[in-house]
Amino acid sequence: MKRRKRPMKNNRFWNWVRNEETGASEMYLYGAIAESTWFENDITPAVFRSELQKHSGDVTVFINSPGGDVFAASQIYTMLRNHPGKVTVKIDGIAASAASVVAMAGEETLISPTGMLMCHNPMTCAMGNKADMEKAIALLDEVKESIINAYAEKSHLSRNKIARLMDEETWMNAEKALQLRFVDGILFSKKNPFVPEEPDEETEESSEEEPDEKKRESTASMLYTPSKTLDSFLQKISATASKGTPINQLDKRLELLKY
Repeated sequence: MKRRKRPMKNNRFWNWVRNEETGASEMYLYGAIAESTWFENDITPAVFRSELQKHSGDVTVFINSPGGDVFAASQIYTMLRNHPGKVTVKIDGIAASAASVVAMAGEETLISPTGMLMCHNPMTCAMGNKADMEKAIALLDEVKESIINAYAEKSHLSRNKIARLMDEETWMNAEKALQLRFVDGILFSKKNPFVPEEPDEETEESSEEEPDEKKRESTASMLYTPSKTLDSFLQKISATASKGTPINQLDKRLELLKY
């Protein structure tokens, strides 16, 4: 008796659909990017490239992903940028971490009014001696620079500003993502009431001289975690209190009023 061969599990994190109404090719990138691995089974770069090449015309990529393997995201980004047809990216849920890198590949990147985009510093797990840890840190630094390349290409923000946004693990709603030019528009909006920021001309020197208070305010508005919200609230209270008039000066003013 022959043993029945177990079917290979489909681990693909993308799915192609032909829009019956328009005939356009649509790719849905839902879930984690390369949750298992990018180089085994049926989710190799060659398979992704082969499927993309079958859709030689315009392509719309829908993204709802928490992120995943940054190297897989990097290859997908490059393949989409090299695609001969127009690539439109639509963030219909969340494009976080590595998924936000893929979102930067769109010739036109749009986001749902309820969508979110998040960028942060790359992470890894490492073990070994001190030299091994130093190598891991150096690798993370280089990976961060490569991610900044994609963000800067799309947004035209300075590398320093993008690096700070990543340091703070920045969450952007649709309005903020458009303002910072991480996206080109908001879905379903007949006209966008938001005026994108001018291209950032910040230099290394000017970034270092920026007051700490201004740095906090520039990123606090885009953060959405309980701790960051509390910190922002306490900073505002502290700033307001520090601008008040000391009690001893008030006493002196009252004395002057008496006479």
